[in-house]
Amino acid sequence: MIRITIAAVGDLLMKSEIIASVKQPGGYKFDPILEKVKPYLQKHDLVIGNLETTFSGKRQLGVAQRRLKCNCPRERRNPKTGFPIFNCPDEWASTLKNAGFHVLTTANNHCMDGGEAGLTRTLNVLDRYGLKHTGTFRSVQESKRKLIVRVKGVNIGILSYTSGTNSIPVPKPWLVGRINPKKMIADIRELKNKTDFVIVCLHFGQEYRIYPNKNEKQLMYLLFKQGVNVILGAHPHVLHPVIMIKVKDIHGNVRNRVAASSLGNFVSTQLNRNPKTTQGMILALTLTKNDRGETDVTKVGRIATRVQMVRGKRNVYRVVAGHGGRKND
Repeated sequence: MIRITIAAVGDLLMKSEIIASVKQPGGYKFDPILEKVKPYLQKHDLVIGNLETTFSGKRQLGVAQRRLKCNCPRERRNPKTGFPIFNCPDEWASTLKNAGFHVLTTANNHCMDGGEAGLTRTLNVLDRYGLKHTGTFRSVQESKRKLIVRVKGVNIGILSYTSGTNSIPVPKPWLVGRINPKKMIADIRELKNKTDFVIVCLHFGQEYRIYPNKNEKQLMYLLFKQGVNVILGAHPHVLHPVIMIKVKDIHGNVRNRVAASSLGNFVSTQLNRNPKTTQGMILALTLTKNDRGETDVTKVGRIATRVQMVRGKRNVYRVVAGHGGRKND
């Protein structure tokens, strides 16, 4: 019997206020932000998070900031869409690696904020720091290679898709994994032949809604029927219930399937004046592979997290565990 533990978190939403709070004379010191939750992450065999920012290179000021001649902690805005443009210093990648992350999903509505060049540079930075990634790609060839992580002799396949890119055109369709059931089913079938366990990460849903709608539930069930074991969701910025159900897939296998349609924000400031947007969780999954070669989820745990902010001359942001939620099931 082989036992594996996986930790998954939601959006790593690096707002300019957080970036400004850790600026030092020689660069940026992000490590203290995750120091209090680092022990929870590092005790797992595989740690997954959604990188909702880019590493597009030198950060620029927006029009309003230039007029004020200051480096105010506010995002630039896309002049055509009005959406904020996210871009984070490279040091954040080092912090994520040091905190225990192994895989970052990159298909989300901000992945094109730096254009194709920013997308490419983001993946180059992740490679530089030894972080595996999936969801966005630098070439056709790379988009055809599916991410398989081998943990204790168990092959775990991970796929990542987004419902949109904030109205920013994607010049080459293979750059970004988009939610397209036909393509997703083809990807899953390819992975099922090479893996023991499949995780699909979906960046979808309505912001600030606390449960998935009918269409989102139908999509998740469709993926479970194809043999997906776990769905990790992000984008609503608030927590959804985590559900584990038994589903018989098209291959005749009855397995526990975990639907976590929104893991909330792991790192963020408060959004839309909604205090729930600073709440998240570390979803802790235990997998076992038995002597017959069957891999299944045998335990689901939840460690509640929140972003703690202490106001001062320079605000301090820390991710901490616990806000009244359950720590284990």
